Amino acid sequence: MKLGLGLYRHQLDAAHYQFAKQCGCTHLVVHLVDYFRSSRANQPGDQPVGDDTGWGQAGDPDRLWTYEELATLKRDINAAGLELEAIENFDPAHWHDVLLDGPRKQAQLEQLKTLIRDVGRAGIPIFGYNFSIAGVAGRVKGAFARGGAEAGGMDGPFDRPLPHGMVWNMVYDPNAPPGAVPAASPQQLWARLQAFLEALVPVAEEAGVTLAAHPDDPPLPTVRGQPRLVYQPHLYQRLLDLHPSPCNALEFCVGTLAEMTEGNVYEAVERYGRQGRIAYVHLRNVRGKVPYYRETFIDDGDVDVLRVLRLLRAQGFSGVIIPDHAPQMACAAPWHAGMAFALGYLRAGMRSLEQENGP
Repeated sequence: MKLGLGLYRHQLDAAHYQFAKQCGCTHLVVHLVDYFRSSRANQPGDQPVGDDTGWGQAGDPDRLWTYEELATLKRDINAAGLELEAIENFDPAHWHDVLLDGPRKQAQLEQLKTLIRDVGRAGIPIFGYNFSIAGVAGRVKGAFARGGAEAGGMDGPFDRPLPHGMVWNMVYDPNAPPGAVPAASPQQLWARLQAFLEALVPVAEEAGVTLAAHPDDPPLPTVRGQPRLVYQPHLYQRLLDLHPSPCNALEFCVGTLAEMTEGNVYEAVERYGRQGRIAYVHLRNVRGKVPYYRETFIDDGDVDVLRVLRLLRAQGFSGVIIPDHAPQMACAAPWHAGMAFALGYLRAGMRSLEQENGP
């Protein structure tokens, strides 16, 4: 298993690469969508939370990330002594009608195919995504973690209607008419996912890229009145069964799985690890279940993180693990301190397992 760090777009610079290296990381997972550039509620450097207006404005619908941009990013990360393991999340501007089954769906699927080909050509092995209409919405921040550290959580269901022009918790059309997006049925959403996989997986196979699906966060049956796909552990299997290719894999988020109201996070680790379909892992800790939960320090929640590491190793997982979120610590660099604590804990756990069982 390999230790990695997730970086947002505004953190893709030499100083953050150096920080990752100093914490013992060997790999990075990066976001190219800018969740912080126009939101009235997000603070750069922290995880995006937002309010009912979402995370701000999506990117340029007419500009895909280019091969040159991707290759330069990989070169700079390699020059810092790190590997670029994955890009996480499509820009809503590039696939809103794939999610909504809108008039530009086929054109946007062709754009996504181009992007995956360029990701493969740049030598980036994984593209993570979250097939969701509402996206990550309804989370709140507060002094929830040990010692009053700021962390994320949820204080109840979040089903305020999703306004026209918004998808995946970002605004792709600021000039959209008033009103709300009609609710899809769960069957319609699963059909949209199947069409996405049928179009993209063959391209990913040719490009040498694994598509990795994140579970719904928060894992509720509906958010903003829109259905969700993977809000219980067993639903990950339904997603895998839609396409047998090993390029149809999982962005395995332990914290989200722990927030689910059914199943068992350790059984899920064993089940999906045994199938060899975990592309990479988000590993954080939480206390409670949706719609009421709190994120905690990695050593202080409901999840036995060392047990998760042991189970992943037992199933032969050799990929990258990142702490996707961490509480903000009371110092001059809250994000850095929180991440350093989480990374140190994970690194110690991995080294302990290596000493028990060999590298």
